[in-house]
Amino acid sequence: MNERPALDRELDSKTFRDFYYLKEELVDFCRKNGLPASGGKIEITDRIAYFLDTGKIQSPSSSRKRAAEITDIQEDTEIEPDFVCSERHRAFFKEQIGNRFTFNVAFQKWLKNNAGKTYKEAVAAYEQILEDKKKGKTKIEKQFEYNTYIRDFFADNQGRSLEEAIKCWNYKKQMQGHNRYERADLAAIWGAGS
Repeated sequence: MNERPALDRELDSKTFRDFYYLKEELVDFCRKNGLPASGGKIEITDRIAYFLDTGKIQSPSSSRKRAAEITDIQEDTEIEPDFVCSERHRAFFKEQIGNRFTFNVAFQKWLKNNAGKTYKEAVAAYEQILEDKKKGKTKIEKQFEYNTYIRDFFADNQGRSLEEAIKCWNYKKQMQGHNRYERADLAAIWGAGS
């Protein structure tokens, strides 16, 4: 099977995982089948795969615990477990880093994985993340397959347009298997005059 199947209850989880579906399609499937539709794309995908395998509904992960209240954040304050970005945190980081501060994905991940470290260490980590980004050392997370594909397309095809990259992406995501860029994906634009 090479053509992407419709996302329905008859699909087995292996076939489901072999094809690319938009988050909106996953959420729609969840709503139609009584599954919780909250969470990130990876979490929803796992929930649907479990449902397709077992017919059972899996509850959303309980990782959304209430964050500990921090009344006054100082440099030596420890990062709390189950960190949640808040206006209080944003105000602290803007005061330390300046108005250029944003809760980017890499920094949020660092904060969630480094409970017990100090906010002073968090400020240093933020600066390092920005430095790595400037040097092109950042890794695009799995849930951002489109971004990874487009970046890899341009790395291999300088001078090509975004329209061509998107054409190749749309071609690739309809195929069974992984969604990483391959030179063979250029077949999607060869017919249009390369």
